Amino acid sequence: MELIPAVAQALQELRRQRPLIHHITNFVTMTDCANATLAIGASPTMTNAVEEVAEMAAAAKALVLNLGTLQQWTLEAMVAAGRSAAAHGVPIVFDPVGAGGTTFRTQAAQRLLDELPLAVIRGNASEITCLAAHKSGQDFGVDSRIGAADPDLAASLARHLGTTVAITGAVDVIADGQRTAEVHNGCHMLTYVTGTGCMTTSLIASFAAVTDPFTAAAAGVLAMGIGGELALERGGQAGPGTFHARLFDTFYALNDTLLQQYGKVLINRE
Repeated sequence: MELIPAVAQALQELRRQRPLIHHITNFVTMTDCANATLAIGASPTMTNAVEEVAEMAAAAKALVLNLGTLQQWTLEAMVAAGRSAAAHGVPIVFDPVGAGGTTFRTQAAQRLLDELPLAVIRGNASEITCLAAHKSGQDFGVDSRIGAADPDLAASLARHLGTTVAITGAVDVIADGQRTAEVHNGCHMLTYVTGTGCMTTSLIASFAAVTDPFTAAAAGVLAMGIGGELALERGGQAGPGTFHARLFDTFYALNDTLLQQYGKVLINRE
């Protein structure tokens, strides 16, 4: 099946099932992540107490681990939730916010990568390359070689990490080592709203509950990119506040017709 029709089918299934998506995420963007999850059609829970995350992860259909406001106790909660999710076949979507920025954050990201089977990793080019360098023992040259729109490098990172990788930026790249997709959607106003990356991770997890990791990653990225374009068209040009509100409206309104009309995707196969 072609990618956009597969995304449209996943969207229909997502809204039919309304899967529970467990988040241990960024405190700054937690409300927006919950609202994005609701707007696209899933059901969020933001449970992060160490004492209950394993039970909640087992009951969920996907798990989000986001390092945005990392603390030692949230790391331990992520490990406990991740182990439970893995034991129950629940896909884990990881957002390594700031990996490479500090020793604690980098080591936390590496620990999760080593200990958990991650279905999708979504981050910027620098964050994901940091993880790939650790996993492979190679120097990918973060400052000199990495580029968000480099599908060959994205495919290489996906193979080294053994998972589906979504590198978001001006052009978004999704790779799983067999297929690589470039998504050319989005708009400049997305950079004026905090948490669009975190929300994209939540959207990916919502889709991961009902489809394969590659399709889920593409679906979440497309939802954010097309959502931004539609939000801008539908009054968001007034400013970041209006754009922010319109963004959730567009997630809610997304459908097969809009995906077909607005989706700009290039696919390469290995």
